Amino acid sequence: MSLKEDLEEFSSSTFSTQWDERTSKNVPDPADIRLSNDAVELTEATVLYTDLSGSTQLVDTEIWYVAGEIYKTFLYCAAKLIRSNGGTITSYDGDRVMGIFVDGTHTSNAAKCALGITYAMEHIVKPAFQSQYPDLGTNIGHTTGIDCSKLMAARTGVRGDNDIVWIGRAANYAAKLTEVKSDYNTLITYEAYSRLNKVSKFTDSVNMWEKRKWEEHDSSTIYGSNWYWEF
Repeated sequence: MSLKEDLEEFSSSTFSTQWDERTSKNVPDPADIRLSNDAVELTEATVLYTDLSGSTQLVDTEIWYVAGEIYKTFLYCAAKLIRSNGGTITSYDGDRVMGIFVDGTHTSNAAKCALGITYAMEHIVKPAFQSQYPDLGTNIGHTTGIDCSKLMAARTGVRGDNDIVWIGRAANYAAKLTEVKSDYNTLITYEAYSRLNKVSKFTDSVNMWEKRKWEEHDSSTIYGSNWYWEF
């Protein structure tokens, strides 16, 4: 079979084959899903995306290993915090990492994780960087986005080289929130904010989240925070 015939056959089969769907309470691994039209539904999940800000400028202006060290420390801290707050790491994409939370108060856990990432950046990563490179003056920033919705997981790619694609609003919105131009380290949708428990919403009766408009998206309501969660 030629390459063209292979692609034509796969495209025709994918669009014409009925999907097999099942629900799960756990985040699936790629091995849990077939490469055919097979999907796993998470009926209720929270997605967290966290993204290193200004990475293009970083690689354009800094020595390669300095940029590499910033990438490594940011992604390490974010990944450890996702896991420690009950999330599952589902992908790394350059300077960002995605986590999915499904257990218990999953949206509040994701929010706590996001505020923990802010703490790690401000009180661990930046001081360590400035101690090692006091003359560089590099500004290390980040943005974390959170949303919650039903998610569908499907396996995509070719045999021997494939991964899960996450289909649903939360995966898309959480990623898009990291691209919003704002002064907040963490941005969450109204749906995520409405699910937060008291502990992840208030500190000493002060609301840690400020209401604003998502101008880039129908002026819908979102909430931002620069508070941090010390661990």
